[in-house]
Order: sequence, then C-alpha cells, then structure tokens
Amino acid sequence: MPIRHAEATWTGNLREGNGRMKLGSGYFEGPFTFASRFEEGKGTNPEELVGAAQAGCFSMFLSGQLTKEGFPPKQIHTTATVHLDAGPTISKIILDTTAQVAGIDQAKFQELVDFSKKNCPVSKALTGVDVQVNAKLEK
Repeated sequence: MPIRHAEATWTGNLREGNGRMKLGSGYFEGPFTFASRFEEGKGTNPEELVGAAQAGCFSMFLSGQLTKEGFPPKQIHTTATVHLDAGPTISKIILDTTAQVAGIDQAKFQELVDFSKKNCPVSKALTGVDVQVNAKLEK
C-alpha cells in the first residue's frame, strides 16, 4: 500500500500568523489562519480537511461493502460536519450520506453503513471522535 504525504508551514504567532497546507499529490494547496480555523476568516483549516478525509473514506468503504454484497452503488454522496469545541478538540463529526443503490433493503443497507462507519481507515484513526452517520437510501 502506498505511503501518503502532506505538509504545512506556519509563519508568525498564533493570532497574526498564517500558514499553508499542501497535499503531497499537488492537487490541493491552501492558506490557513487563526481566523479561518477559529472564526469565519478566508482560507481552509485542518478540521475541513479531516472532514473531507472522513467523507471520502467512508463513501469509498461503503461502496466496497455494497459491491461485495452484490449491490454495487450508482452513487454515494457524503457531507461531513466537523464540530470543533473548546480545547480545541474535534468532538464530533456528522456524516450525511445519500446512496443510490438498487435492490437492497433498508436493514441490509443500514448494516453496511454501520460496518463502514466503524471500519473505514479514517474512522479507525479517529477513534476518540464521536462519528455519527445519517444515511438515506435512494433506489
């Protein structure tokens, strides 16, 4: 399995400083600041990237589970809402997923959603975070 890379540089003090985060693949590079992380300033933040990683990992893992069980999905769309609380601490991630899957019943779909929530690699890395999934099945 490949090893992935990312990097970040921060310049200056916490409040007035600024930084850049970059993925090793080169497909994303963006600025971040105190305001973009803890207020409503322009730029990205680590929590946004964690949310994207969780949504992407969960969607791919669920697709694999559905396919393995004989229900290949047409599409899975997942959004992540990441809650940053005092500390600062990521306290909760809520995934809202809509999946277009033919031929599966709600009980089997929910079983695979629950398994995917628990077992995708990013979920395993975030074991100290309350991850909740609201999954809707569209046929």
